[in-house]
Amino acid sequence: MRKHTITQKKEWHPVPARKPPRFESKSTFEKGHKEIKVEANGIPRHKVGRFPNRGNPHTISEQAYDFVVRANQQASRNITPLHNDTGFGPPNTPFGIAINGVLFDPGTAEFYNGDRRSDWNYEALSGAVPLGVDANNAHVQPNGAYHYHGLPKGLLEALKVNDKEHSPLIGYAMDGYPIYSLYGFKDPKDSKSLIEKLKSSYKFKKGMRPRSARDPGGKYDGTFAKDYEYVEGAGDLDECNGRFTITAEYPEGTYAYFLTEGWPVIPRNFKATPLKLRGGPPHSDGHRHRPPPRPRRFP
Repeated sequence: MRKHTITQKKEWHPVPARKPPRFESKSTFEKGHKEIKVEANGIPRHKVGRFPNRGNPHTISEQAYDFVVRANQQASRNITPLHNDTGFGPPNTPFGIAINGVLFDPGTAEFYNGDRRSDWNYEALSGAVPLGVDANNAHVQPNGAYHYHGLPKGLLEALKVNDKEHSPLIGYAMDGYPIYSLYGFKDPKDSKSLIEKLKSSYKFKKGMRPRSARDPGGKYDGTFAKDYEYVEGAGDLDECNGRFTITAEYPEGTYAYFLTEGWPVIPRNFKATPLKLRGGPPHSDGHRHRPPPRPRRFP
């Protein structure tokens, strides 16, 4: 576990995404009445940054994603947090997978003073800990898995996401609900209503962080995931960064997640029970090494 004592975020510059991936992107999503079968090699169809780089020593390689999530999911009584690296959520579970076969995996295993128990988890896009993130807000795990920590800009450009129409389908969460990005209907139950950029309901906590041997002190500024709190009604979306809405893929309506400009960008809570993927121990860049997950079907 690497030890960091930085307490405030820093300005950072993404690695330019100018290089086509070495491998061809392969991904299939077979949606049935009860389940969605996913097969992908984790390679995007857009240009990527140079890897290895100064902040990320790993090389992009093909993966073997092969799993099944529920379709027509039912919301759980309680939400499930995506604190997979702190031990509070499903072990080694990314949030979801984009339609190009790249994982949405926003969390890190970087903690203040290297102390997991403190729960002061560094945000990948705060700039406090340089992680070699490229212009797609993505970088690479030790096993070669390219994954998104923020808005997947290359993917959004390819899908022509714009402020004139509802977002197209971006991917699926590990609990089976669909993922969209940025733009939705002002009235989520009316497909003829105006389009608006949806806002999350998370805000910086007020005041200063506690200061102790285990707590970093300093102003709540987004350096850590714990710097934010959910404020009901502060935005358009709930604690899971989602809402019930009509979409082109779900004309009768569905619960759906949205990627947003404001934190959490990629949701950090599941509305329903997520699929759990197998994985190994953390490695030097703070990310867990994931061998290809085995297929798993829910009962």
